Amino acid sequence: MTAPRTLDDWLAHCERLHPKGMDFTLERVQAVRQRLQLRFDCPVISVAGTNGKGSTCAMIESIARHAGYRTALYVKPHLVHFEERCRIDGAMADAATLLPHFEAVEAARSDVTLTYFEFTMLAILRAFAQARPDVVILEVGLGGRLDAVNAIDADCAVVSNVALDHTEYLGPDRESIGREKAGIFRAGKPAIVGDPEPPASVLAYARAIGADLWIQGHDFGLHGDRQQWSWRGRAHRYSSLAYPALRGANQLLNAATALAALESLHERLPISAQAVRNGLALVELAGRFQIVPGQPVLVLDVAHNPQAASALAVSLDQMGFYPRTFAVFGVMADKDIANVIAPLRPLVDRWFVTDLPIARAASASDLARAIAAGAAAAPVQVSTHATPSDALRAAVAAADPADRIIAFGSFYTVGGVLKGGLPQTASMHGG
Repeated sequence: MTAPRTLDDWLAHCERLHPKGMDFTLERVQAVRQRLQLRFDCPVISVAGTNGKGSTCAMIESIARHAGYRTALYVKPHLVHFEERCRIDGAMADAATLLPHFEAVEAARSDVTLTYFEFTMLAILRAFAQARPDVVILEVGLGGRLDAVNAIDADCAVVSNVALDHTEYLGPDRESIGREKAGIFRAGKPAIVGDPEPPASVLAYARAIGADLWIQGHDFGLHGDRQQWSWRGRAHRYSSLAYPALRGANQLLNAATALAALESLHERLPISAQAVRNGLALVELAGRFQIVPGQPVLVLDVAHNPQAASALAVSLDQMGFYPRTFAVFGVMADKDIANVIAPLRPLVDRWFVTDLPIARAASASDLARAIAAGAAAAPVQVSTHATPSDALRAAVAAADPADRIIAFGSFYTVGGVLKGGLPQTASMHGG
């Protein structure tokens, strides 16, 4: 085989290495990490959760950067470019700078077979180690206990939220799923639980291993009105805070969780009240109830499980009146599709469902059948499309300037809409 020379070459190599896309063991990635001598001389924060972990990571990063710290943030999956997974000091990594780290992982692994996620994570972590950040923030993928990120011992571990998703891997109920996510906790280290109604398994595991357990509503909490909110922790309070720049029904809970994580590390990472205010006011994260102004207005959201879809419906309902709402929708076949669609039914006047460029995706025709099967007596308008961008163009063509379009579901759906840059619905409409 010709040695990979570009980032795309390396990613293709990573996809071919392992016969399975997921292999839930930590031994292989830990072995290669040790060969690479990967370690961090700064605090490491790991964030797991069914929903909200990306937003929580983004808020921690933004607040830390406004406090003057150099940050390293690992997130997955990406929306458009792989390099989105590697952010150093708020900037997406350059593809060329990642190549030596892929080469180093390849040399270190020898006969060890790594999955795509394991290989790419180790390359990114090596990039982080060389960047010498003040804090490393790692978004955990599926589950927690056996996710590759858990090969790194975090100084603070966060579980943002526990809901039903990936049940074929993590278990059939919140207790099973919670136990998997709690596996990122470490003895004697802060374990931040952001879910206001956490499964008992999460708390029980933290207590069993002797973690420093922080519970939303007990060790930290929030209250607020329509104009502002306040936060209290064990040692700090912040009053009269503006709402986070990230919009959506659950972002206050995520912000409260992010503040608890930072407070738990305050001796090593002191944070000023001004950094909290600026960090929350200026945080950005694509695809999380992201409103793209235009005519019609466009909302992008990666809600792909029932809880996230319910939160999306609440957030849409709070936007105000729009004559009609059109939905661009694509999702993986293993999701609870009927219950992802259900909360949006009362809000959506017409559906534009799309195929996605991955074998695991539900076909547009399957989505159309699911929407039709759950419809009440009145017929529902559904059209099928080959790509998310095709679906969006059709929605824009059908919409009036005062209407609203939501593109939601899989990261591939939102990423497909964003592939050519941020859409301008007015120009797509010919206006």
